Amino acid sequence: MLIITEDLPLSFYENNILPHIINCACSSSVIMELRQKVVPLAYGNVLEIGMGSAVNMVLYNPMKVNMIWGLEPSPGMRKKARKNLAKSPIQVEWLSLPSEQIPLDDQCVDSVVLTYTLCTIADWRAAMQQIHRVLKPDGKIFFCEHGEAPDDSIKKWQHRLNRLWGNAFGGCNLNRPMIDNIQSSGFSIDWFESDYIKGVPKFASYISCGVATKKT
Repeated sequence: MLIITEDLPLSFYENNILPHIINCACSSSVIMELRQKVVPLAYGNVLEIGMGSAVNMVLYNPMKVNMIWGLEPSPGMRKKARKNLAKSPIQVEWLSLPSEQIPLDDQCVDSVVLTYTLCTIADWRAAMQQIHRVLKPDGKIFFCEHGEAPDDSIKKWQHRLNRLWGNAFGGCNLNRPMIDNIQSSGFSIDWFESDYIKGVPKFASYISCGVATKKT
């Protein structure tokens, strides 16, 4: 495991408290079932955006994956990832810069994994441009993201709560239209499925899982 690039300064809350909250929320049984739909499909040299505590490691197929670049700017999250990384035979190299500044060469990545992270990236357009740049021709994105709901009544609450929610959960946005955002960034959607998950308030539970291919 290799750490490259310098850590960015984070607050005490971001580095010590928020990682615990996010890890618990993003590793529940229902969330892991949704991750299972896409993470095992990743192949070759993989870039995982917002790797967090590496909860996806148990889902990767080591027969299909050569190595993983894990982009995660939070030292606190990388610290929590140690146990999950130790259980996997797959080599992981950490990248500690944000997604808008992916420190990789053009067209060196076979597939990208996005799970519950595109909602948090401050400049998602710049991040998607970077993902498009580093992906090989016809490279794929395997995604599972929460975002804007289809029902107007739920959308209203998402817009009302978005700033408060973001302040509490590391800049997470409730109201980004994930499928539209991916398609508008130079990718075609191979397939996707979207629905609310049970046991979570609807304003925070509309999840889209699927696969997108880079347009050339």
